[in-house]
Parts: sequence; structure tokens; C-alpha cells
Amino acid sequence: MTRLSCLALLAATTVAHADEGMWTFDNFPRAAVQKAYGFEPDQTWLDHVRLSSVRLALGCSGSFVSPDGLVMTNHHCARRCIQDLSTPQQDLNAKGFYAATREQERTCPRIEVNQLISIQDVTPRVQKAAGTLSGKAFNDALRAEFATLEKECQTSDRLRCEVVSLYRGGQYQLYTYRRWKKDVRLVFAPEESIAFFGGDPDNFNFPRYDLDVSFLRVYEDGKPLQTPEYFKWSEAGARDGELTFVSGNPGHTSRLLTVAQLVSQRDEMIPLKLERLAQERGWVEQFGERSAEARRIGTRCSAWRTSTRPGSAGVTR
Repeated sequence: MTRLSCLALLAATTVAHADEGMWTFDNFPRAAVQKAYGFEPDQTWLDHVRLSSVRLALGCSGSFVSPDGLVMTNHHCARRCIQDLSTPQQDLNAKGFYAATREQERTCPRIEVNQLISIQDVTPRVQKAAGTLSGKAFNDALRAEFATLEKECQTSDRLRCEVVSLYRGGQYQLYTYRRWKKDVRLVFAPEESIAFFGGDPDNFNFPRYDLDVSFLRVYEDGKPLQTPEYFKWSEAGARDGELTFVSGNPGHTSRLLTVAQLVSQRDEMIPLKLERLAQERGWVEQFGERSAEARRIGTRCSAWRTSTRPGSAGVTR
């Protein structure tokens, strides 16, 4: 499942038991969740979660957390902006950044924020365009129809339209995002040493204690964007055993890969990728040994590698 919005539900009725799952916003299993947990979100609730969630165009997830355009996301998701705003005299990645006033918020040169505003099923049209074709002709027909659908949808530069393929081509949906790319500003980012404490192994394998967070603010026509749909802070936080939902734009999963594909990944693709990345890491490390400024630039290069792939928007359980 790629390039779509989804909602994840992390549900635990006791400390010892947990359930999980992931769904798109338009395919949430209300009846099943109500039967299992006594909670059935209505359409108003689902729309609120969808509109409060955002996607950074690099693929990261984020959330509106105030009525005036404040976006919360991970530190590494804003690293491109942090690096772009850094200079040899002021390394924001090393020292962190905090805007005490709106006037001190700094415009990110290359950050785009997307909000999913509509989902349209275009399966019949895509399937008709592909017909009984196969191989390259099938793929060419799909790409051509995707391009046509996205062009028809793209009626303004404030919109981003993407055709999403679900369930290995069993369904195609047209996702329309409201986009902000000209005026997204950095509000807060801690030092990378605390934001990335533990590194990737801890991040992906074990619980990690760090401050992997940053705040951005979306502006429109020079003013903070008014965002009536946003997530409010909970001072108490989630409790053990509490029904919990997580929304965002996850990367694709590998759960539908065949055994042959997994073997190929293990024996061929992953070893080649690791070898290439090891070489690139060596080049960057050698370059960083030249000077403090070279190390800063090298960190900037690494930021490209840590950016996440475009993902989905929806719900996880």
C-alpha cells in the first residue's frame, strides 16, 4: 500500500493483550471495532482525524496541533528545512532552534505540507483503460490514465492529486490534497544530539528515549493558516489498556511479497544496497574530516538519506 493516507488503531484492552490493523479513512471497520471495543467512530470523527493529519511531501507524517496552523512532526522530517536554514555561523542542526515570537519563525525553502481533502474511487475507469492488456502495454496504459486523472483533478496549484493503487491493483483511488509549499516556517527543533539519541538501531528495534520532534507552522497569504480541525493536547497522555488510534502516511508494507520475492530481497537486492550505502557513508565521513564546516555539510547530505518514502494516509489499529 503506497502513497495513500491511512489511520492506524493500536488497541489494547489489557496490558497483556493488544490488537492491530491498518485501514484507509474510507474503509474503516466501524462495526468490527464497535463489537470488539464498544467504540464506533462516526463520519464526523473520521473526517476530523483525516483533516487534522498532514503529510510532508517527502513522505513523513505530521499533525495540526493548534487552530493557527502549527504542525507537529518528527525531527528528521524537518531536517531538510533545518539544514537549509543553517549557516557556517549558525548550525541549527547542532544548536537547535526556537522562535519565541511569530516574527522569529523562519521560512523553510523546500518544505511542502499536504492535507487529504477527498478520496474518489476511480477503479472502473482505470480498469477500462487497461482492458485486457499485459506486460509493458498494461503498465503504459495505467501510467497514461493516472496522468490524465491527475491532470483533470489538478485545477489549482494549491492542490496535489495522486492516483493510488491498492491491494496489488484491486482498487484505484484518486487522492486530492490541499497543499502548502510557499510559506511553511520552522518554529522549533531541538539539537540533533537529543533528537536522534540512540540512532537508527534503537529507533527501529527498541523503544527510544529522545526528543524526536519538531514544529512547523503553515502560513497562507502571509498569515498563519486557520485550522479548525486539529488534535488537542492531552496532559495525561494515553493510559495502559486505552483504545488508541494513530493516523498518518506510512510507507508501504511488504506483507504481500511472495517467498520468491523475499528470497531475492535477502540474497540479492539488500546486500547490493548495503554495499552501496556503506561506500556512500565512507565518502561522507572522509569529507567530514576536512573541517567543521565539511562535517556540517556532510550532515546535510545524510539528511537526504534519512527522509522517509512517500506513504499512505489512514488508520492503524
